[in-house]
Amino acid sequence: MSTPVDLDAVRQHLESTVMVDTVRISRPTGTPILDVVTGLVGPAPAVLVWEGPGAVLSAHGLGTVERLVGGKWLDDTSSWYGLVTPLAAPLAQRGDRVEVAAAASATAGTVGRVWQVLDPAEASTVEVARVTRLDEITTP
Repeated sequence: MSTPVDLDAVRQHLESTVMVDTVRISRPTGTPILDVVTGLVGPAPAVLVWEGPGAVLSAHGLGTVERLVGGKWLDDTSSWYGLVTPLAAPLAQRGDRVEVAAAASATAGTVGRVWQVLDPAEASTVEVARVTRLDEITTP
């Protein structure tokens, strides 16, 4: 007989040990504007969807979290990065932009980088966190 998993304890553990950065999700609302002087396209107008605790993890980082939690709770991702946010966060949508506004670790290397949401947040009957596949659109 197996012991049931305490999902609330797993959620709390993830939120306190993994989701330690402040992430920002914004949604483009219009067309980028061309700067006629420079010839460069500027950012698209956007609205803030959510800012709060989370983590941007590489595929390697996602695997590390699985070991930390003590079980496989995430299938292998086809994307190199995943956004992990609390269940209270809204569902990200394809095309949303993700930035790390503040990193808990000075060596995180995520501040200043921008990712685009590839797919809506994953859905599951049993969830402990929101996981959203990302593709980086900036270089470090």
